[in-house]
Amino acid sequence: MFRTALRNVLAHKARLLMTVLAVMLGVAFVSGTLVFTNTISHAYQKSSAKGFDQVDVAIQPKYRSDAAGRRPELTRAVLHDSARVPGAGQAIGVVSGFTALAGKDGKPAGSGFESRGANYWGAKDARYPLVGGHAPKGRGEVLIDSKTAERTGYKVGDTVRLSVDGPVLTPTISGIFTTDDGNVAAGGSLTLFDTATAQKLLAKPGTYDQIDVTAKPGVSQAALKAELDKALPRDLVETTTGQELARQEAAQIAQSMDGLKNVLLGFAAIALFVGTFIIANTFTMLVAQRTKELALLRAVGASRRQVTRSVLIEAFVVGAVAAVTGLLAGVGIGAGLRLLMGSFGETIPDGPLVVSPGTVVTALAVGILVTMLAAWLPGRRAAKIPPVAAMSSIHAQATAKSLMLRNTLGALLSAVGVAIVLAATTMDDDSGQAPMGLGAVLLLIGVFILTPLLSRPLIAAAAPALRGFGIAGKLARENAARNPRRTAATAAALMIGLALITGMTVMANSLQQGIDKMAASAIRADYTVSMANGNLLSPQVEKRLARTDGVTATSPMVSAFAQIRGVSEPLTGVNGAALGDVTDLKVQDGSLKVGGTRVVVDQETAKSRGWQSGSSFTVTYEDGKEQKLTVAGVYEGNSVLNGIMIDTATLAPHEPDPAVMKVMVKTADGASDATKDRLVKALGTNPAIKIQDKQDISNESAQTFTLVLNMVYGLLAMAVIVAVLGVVNTLAMSVFERSQEIGMLRAIGLDRQGTKRMVRLESLVISLLGGVLGIGLGVFFGWAAGELLSAKMATYELVLPWGRMAVFLLLAATVGVLAALWPARRAARLNMLQAIKAE
Repeated sequence: MFRTALRNVLAHKARLLMTVLAVMLGVAFVSGTLVFTNTISHAYQKSSAKGFDQVDVAIQPKYRSDAAGRRPELTRAVLHDSARVPGAGQAIGVVSGFTALAGKDGKPAGSGFESRGANYWGAKDARYPLVGGHAPKGRGEVLIDSKTAERTGYKVGDTVRLSVDGPVLTPTISGIFTTDDGNVAAGGSLTLFDTATAQKLLAKPGTYDQIDVTAKPGVSQAALKAELDKALPRDLVETTTGQELARQEAAQIAQSMDGLKNVLLGFAAIALFVGTFIIANTFTMLVAQRTKELALLRAVGASRRQVTRSVLIEAFVVGAVAAVTGLLAGVGIGAGLRLLMGSFGETIPDGPLVVSPGTVVTALAVGILVTMLAAWLPGRRAAKIPPVAAMSSIHAQATAKSLMLRNTLGALLSAVGVAIVLAATTMDDDSGQAPMGLGAVLLLIGVFILTPLLSRPLIAAAAPALRGFGIAGKLARENAARNPRRTAATAAALMIGLALITGMTVMANSLQQGIDKMAASAIRADYTVSMANGNLLSPQVEKRLARTDGVTATSPMVSAFAQIRGVSEPLTGVNGAALGDVTDLKVQDGSLKVGGTRVVVDQETAKSRGWQSGSSFTVTYEDGKEQKLTVAGVYEGNSVLNGIMIDTATLAPHEPDPAVMKVMVKTADGASDATKDRLVKALGTNPAIKIQDKQDISNESAQTFTLVLNMVYGLLAMAVIVAVLGVVNTLAMSVFERSQEIGMLRAIGLDRQGTKRMVRLESLVISLLGGVLGIGLGVFFGWAAGELLSAKMATYELVLPWGRMAVFLLLAATVGVLAALWPARRAARLNMLQAIKAE
C-alpha cells in the first residue's frame, strides 16, 4: 500500500501541483513571519545589549508608596556615595530626555520618541567615543551622533536648531561621536549636552535620571551590586546589573514584536485555512477519479484502514514537499520584508537573517499536518467504497439524508453565529470582542456548509446573463450546478478572503467618517499645537501664540489630578474665557461659563457622580489643599474633549509646573497656509512642535486604521492567490474528469472556442458566487464591528463603500477569468477521439 501511495503521487503529480503551491504559500507565510520577526528582534536585542557594555550596575530612583507617588531624586550625594563603594571603578550621572534636532531642511532629523538628548560626562566619556571635535561646553555647544551627521550633512562647527519642550535653541556642533545606542541604530538621533546644561533642559539642576557604576577589574557585577545595596538607602533607590538590564530590554523587544508576529501569523492561518479547501477538494476529486482502482484494492484484500492510510501517505508526501519549499520561500520572504521596511524609511540595526530550529520545525509541522488533516475526510470516504463498485463504476453519491443533515447543521451554525454576533453588538467594546469573534467564525463555517444549498439559487440567478453566450453559457451553468459541493468548496476560499477584506473596508470607512465628524463638531479652534512626541509643552508656547498677529483666542489643555471623595479624578485646565471660542461642545445642562470655582463636566462623569448644573463638590489638589467647586454645566464629551474642565487661573496656584498637553488656537482668518506659516514662525520654526488643523487631526487619527487596512489588503492578497489556485485546480481536474463528455461535445459540433468559453464561464460563475457571498458577509461583519465601536464613538455611523465593493466584485470576476485560462486551453486542445475512448 505504501508503494501504491507513492506511485499515485508520481502518477498525479501535475494535478497535485496546485495543492503543493497552496500549502507552500501558507507555510511560506508562516515561516517568513517567524524569520522576519526573529531577525528584527535579534537585531534590536544585539544593538541594545551593546548599549549596556559600559554599565555594570545601574542605580535608579524607586517609586514611593506615598499619596503623591513621586520618585526620590538622585543627587550628587548619591553619586559620590556610589563612587566610594568598594569595588566601584567609576560612577557616571545619566540625564536623558526628548530632544528634537532639526535637519537642514527644517524637519526632525529623527522620528518621534527616537529623538533623544543626554549628557556627555566630563572631558572624555567612554560611552560616546568622539570621531571629531571636542566635548560640549555650556548651553551653546552640543554633540551629535555620526549616523545623524551622515544623514543630515552636518559637520563640526555648524549651527543646528533643536528643542526640548518648546523654545528653540541654536547651539553649535562641537563634535561628532559614535554610539551603539539602539534608538540611533533604528534611525533616531542622539544629541549630547554637557551635564549642567542637560540637567537644566532635561531634568532638574543637580539631579540625575540614573547613575551608572562600572566595576574595578576582577569585581563581578553581582558583587558590586551587593556593595551598593549595603551603602545606599534601599527605600529610595534600586540597583540593577548591566546583564539584567540587557535581559529586561531583550524581553521588552521580544514582547513588542509579539503583536506584529501574532497579526502576521493570523493572516498566515487564514491563508492555510483557505488552502485546506483546495486540499480537500483535490483529494476528493482524485478519489472520485480512482473509484475503480480503490474498489479493486478492496476486492483483492486491502482493508478500509489501509485504503485510508494510502491516501494519508499521499497527503504526507505532498505536505512534506510543500513544507520544505515553503520554508525556503519563507526565508526569502523574511529577507524581503526586512528590505521592504528599509524602503519605507524604517531603519533597522544590522544583523544576520535568523532561521531558528523552531521556525524549521513549525514550518514542517504546519505543512504536513494541515495537508494530512485536510485529506483525512476524502481518505475516509475512499475507504467506504464497496468492492462491487469495481464492476459498475458506481460509487457512493450524496444521499438526500446526508444533504439534509448538512443543511441542518449549516443552518444551525449560521443561526447561532448570527445570534452571538448580534448579542455582542449590545456589549461594550472590551467584553464584546471575544463573543463577536466566536460568532463570526461560526457564521463563516455555517455559510460554508450551506454554500451548496445557496449556490443553486445564485447560479440560477445568473442564467439570464449566461443565455447570451448560447450553448456554452447553458453548459457552464449546468456544470457549475452539477456538483454543488465541489462548487461550494471552490467558491468558499474566495468567499473567506473577500469577507475579511470587505469587513475591514466597511469598518475603516465608517471610522474615518466618525473621526471627521468628531473633529469638526467638537473643536472650533482652527489649530491645535502640541509636541511631536506627545510630551509636555512649555507654558511659554501659549503666551507666544497669544501675541501672534491674527490670533483671536487661545486655550491651553493642562493635565492635572485631584482627589474627589477619596478617588483620583483627572482635571483639564483651560482658559475659561476662551473655551466657547475654541470648542463647540454640546451643552446638556447649564452653560460653558468656566471661571473661578465654576467648572464644567462631561455627561459620563456627571452621571457616575450624580452631578448636575449647580452641584457642588470638594477637591483635594496634589499640593494637599482643598477647594469647593460648582458645576456650571454638563456637556457631551468625546475622545477628544472630556472630563472635568477648570480654569487655569484656579488651577495654577496648585500646579507650579503645569502639564500643558496642547494649545488650541482660534484665528481671525481661519485655517490657511499663510496663517499656519505665521504660527510656525512665531514658535521659531520649532522641529519639536506640530501645528495641526482639523483635517490634520482627522488624518492623524485615521492613519493607524489606514495603515492596518493597507496591510490587511496586502496580507489577504495571499488568501486570494490561494483561492485562484483552488479555482485553477478544480477546473483542471474537472476538465480531466469530463474528458469523455468534452470529447462528445466536440464530436457533435462544439468548436474549440465554444469549449474555452464554457470553461471560462463556469469559472466566472464559481468566482462570482464566492464574491457575492464574501461581500455580503463582509458588510454584516463590518456593521457588527461598527456597532461595537459606536459605544465609544458617538459620531460613528455606517458607511458602505459601494465603489470599493464593486471593485471587489470585479476582482472576483477577474480571478475567475484568469484562473480559467489554462484549464480552458487544455479542454479545447483535447483530442476528441481519445477523449471519447477515455474512461
